[in-house]
Amino acid sequence: MAMRVPRLCYASTAGEEAIMQQVHTALKERGLLERKTLRDVGPPSVDRQPAVLMLLFLHVGWFAVASAAPPRCEVLPLPGGRTSLRVLGEEVTCWNYGGDAPRPFLFPVNGPAGVSLVRMGHPGAPNHDHHRGVWFAHHDVEGHDFWADGTGCRIVQRQWLAYQDGPEAVAAVLLDWITADGTQLLEQRVVFAVSRDEAGNKIEVQTELRPAADREETTLRKTNFGLIAVRVAKSLSSHFGSGQLTDSEGRSGEPAIFGKRARWMDYSGAVFSGTSARRLELEEGISLFDHPANPDHPTHWHVRNDGWMGASLCMEEARTVHGERPLRLRYLLDCHRGPYDHEQAARTFRQFSESPPWMVSASSQPHVRWSVARQPVAE
Repeated sequence: MAMRVPRLCYASTAGEEAIMQQVHTALKERGLLERKTLRDVGPPSVDRQPAVLMLLFLHVGWFAVASAAPPRCEVLPLPGGRTSLRVLGEEVTCWNYGGDAPRPFLFPVNGPAGVSLVRMGHPGAPNHDHHRGVWFAHHDVEGHDFWADGTGCRIVQRQWLAYQDGPEAVAAVLLDWITADGTQLLEQRVVFAVSRDEAGNKIEVQTELRPAADREETTLRKTNFGLIAVRVAKSLSSHFGSGQLTDSEGRSGEPAIFGKRARWMDYSGAVFSGTSARRLELEEGISLFDHPANPDHPTHWHVRNDGWMGASLCMEEARTVHGERPLRLRYLLDCHRGPYDHEQAARTFRQFSESPPWMVSASSQPHVRWSVARQPVAE
């Protein structure tokens, strides 16, 4: 709640008038006199009531309180192994790494109306409950299935590394890929960065894969399934809802898109916001962008009209991850208002293409172990 302050007009001596003038000047220099929360602040003048202690408090201590605006974007850890990423106090997405799921996932993934554009599981097939929001997985890691449920293979969060508030809500986490017999095959570092612009909510995802510490290399074998996938809301799917599947090359629908290369993929359609008589039908969509720096860009796509899309890293061939050369992949989820707009998507892709990658490094700040920052751009 915004703090209201008394009018700064209580001076009864020349000394108090001088302090009053300093306070007023300092507030004006900081632009605080124009702030809505300080609209009751007035110039030094007239009322002749002594308030030296109040003036001193304001002069010495108020500026730090008044000028400290809340962060635009925040990361909020929650009970049950969940981490909420928020913009202006509204949750955009939540990273779910606790519970009984064999791998972490993002859910919800909210569009501009505050409605999730992804869902948990398939609308009609209970054997597809491994489709959870947005998730990382791979069908064949040296013969081990990290895609389906019930195989005994797990992707588990070892620890979170950094949570940072600011113009973007940034979270960095460390994951382990562990087989049914307890063997660790991969180490995965993930950075999420959540923001909002006039078009909607954006979730940047950067991941780096390395072999486990006791391995020189690990191979992701050829498969359509992996590495990142999105199960869209029922109403967005072509089969169960009114949604339209479109790629960056102007193709529409599963038959035209499946297995093809594209820079991005989009599902757009109806979403339903509100309750009772205020329940409204709106049109929104979610796009998944493949960064140009990713290997084999533009990626192949595994898509279905029933409401899912996945960037298929190993559709054509296997990929080996070496210890000295981690595999870095960057993706962007754009949760946009309105129908799919190719020109807007192209602008988003261009901005994403030009953005530097994230770096996770040991922090020099007190009480902070790790920090996350954009890689400096070479001059």
